Amino acid sequence: MSNISANLKYLRKKKGHTQQQFADAMEIKRSLIGAYEEDRAEPKYDLLKEIAEYFDLTIDEFINESIDDKWKPKPKSQGSNLRVLSISVDQNENENIELVPVKASAGYLNGFSDPQYVKDLPKFQLPLPALKQGTFRAFEIMGDSMLPIQPGSVIIGEYMDNWNDVKTGETYVIISRNEGVVYKRAGNRFKENKELKLISDNTVYDPYSVAAEDILEIWKAKAYISTTLPDPTPEPTIETLSSMMAQMQKSISQLNKN
Repeated sequence: MSNISANLKYLRKKKGHTQQQFADAMEIKRSLIGAYEEDRAEPKYDLLKEIAEYFDLTIDEFINESIDDKWKPKPKSQGSNLRVLSISVDQNENENIELVPVKASAGYLNGFSDPQYVKDLPKFQLPLPALKQGTFRAFEIMGDSMLPIQPGSVIIGEYMDNWNDVKTGETYVIISRNEGVVYKRAGNRFKENKELKLISDNTVYDPYSVAAEDILEIWKAKAYISTTLPDPTPEPTIETLSSMMAQMQKSISQLNKN
């Protein structure tokens, strides 16, 4: 016997949808959602697939797993690379948040899929509601390309199995063969292009693109840890003013060209 009815009801409520709202999202009648949740009917395959994808699940998970607050998704392969995400767990079988320090970032490019390498990384737990569902990893960042996030801050990212879910304007930790570990803002979606445009919050740095085949992992930024507290009234420094002038000159030059 499948778990479709219980899983659908749980996942719909977790999304904060009414039956009508979810029916509208699936473009079907509300009465069908009621029938599915009350186990009076089951969705046909095409709709079942659409519902599973809507909740970022496989059909097998949606049908056969009992999904509730304690359920954790199994590691999935990424695209054509067919890699399985390596994780570590504590003594209670809870997933750890592994930390990738700057000094380990070069080695991470080769060891990210090696279970032993991941197991040896520093690790910790954060009992935050936003970090309960999903797989998370922490990356120490350097450089000033993402100011006001300070160099040395740690970005906690959620593993993205489906890169088509990358959203324009949101921030991600991108692991790529040529760039290594970078924290940037997405400038486009993979559905629109076979490469990902990366944008720095510090406008001194120009946007650039990374080919999809060069990307190894994508982690959606969910939180950050910093030992540098924000200054409520920061005064401009020589470096800041120089950066502003350089950006103004670049903009004026571009206008003249146009």
